Amino acid sequence: MRLGEVRSADDEDFERLRNLCERHDDWRLDYNKSGTMVWTKANDVSDFRMVKIRGTYDDVRAVTLYDVLHDPVYRKSWDPNIIEGQEICRIDSNNDIGYYAMHLPKPLKNRDFVTQRSWRDLGSEKIIFNHSVNHASVPPKKSFIRGTSYLTGYHIVSTVDSGDRPGCQVTYVTQSDPKGQLPVWAVNKATQWLAPKVISKLHKACTGYDEWKASNNPMYKPWLHPEQNTLPVLNKADILPINNNNTNEEPSDETDITEDQVNENLER
Repeated sequence: MRLGEVRSADDEDFERLRNLCERHDDWRLDYNKSGTMVWTKANDVSDFRMVKIRGTYDDVRAVTLYDVLHDPVYRKSWDPNIIEGQEICRIDSNNDIGYYAMHLPKPLKNRDFVTQRSWRDLGSEKIIFNHSVNHASVPPKKSFIRGTSYLTGYHIVSTVDSGDRPGCQVTYVTQSDPKGQLPVWAVNKATQWLAPKVISKLHKACTGYDEWKASNNPMYKPWLHPEQNTLPVLNKADILPINNNNTNEEPSDETDITEDQVNENLER
């Protein structure tokens, strides 16, 4: 699926995400510890390396992990980077468009993304992925740098005979560009330090989800039951060319920001 393209994802799109997650040719293994693996790979569309993270959970069901990644209300309780999340419209029962704004430690500037999300539940295998688009309802904001997701997604596989039993593997892969001009150390830190923490936080979120959901509209899961989806239907006139999807400011140069400056703000 091309950057900026809005349509229903097809078999080829899902297969591409699956292959990125399952094939490791030309990927460099940068981290392998405590059940978490991190690979990186150079690519021809961005100066930032692609990142792939894999975690295995013996105490989490694949269906629970799938729900946690979908549930926008629960995400606010476990994702420390989220500033704002908004579901804008639906394309069909397995594709929608949304907005995500994320916090970065000062003095780095915060980032935001507008993406089409696509998903498919195949029983023992589940796939969620997104790519950047441009929607008229969320123009660039001066307080954020608008990032680009060329392809970002999750591949979830049950490691047991029944999806109702705990045991699953999740692989996250992203080919993205945070835009602006980030210092090299920030990119390296995201790979070597932040990436494994993402898997750890996701695991903790999964272990608490079923109890939380039991008290928070437990039957409401529009990602599983499309008849519950009340988002407005996509108006194609709202889709703008991706090359207009830029910030209203001059490019932000953050290359002189030091790691010590960021660490000072993290410790406050």
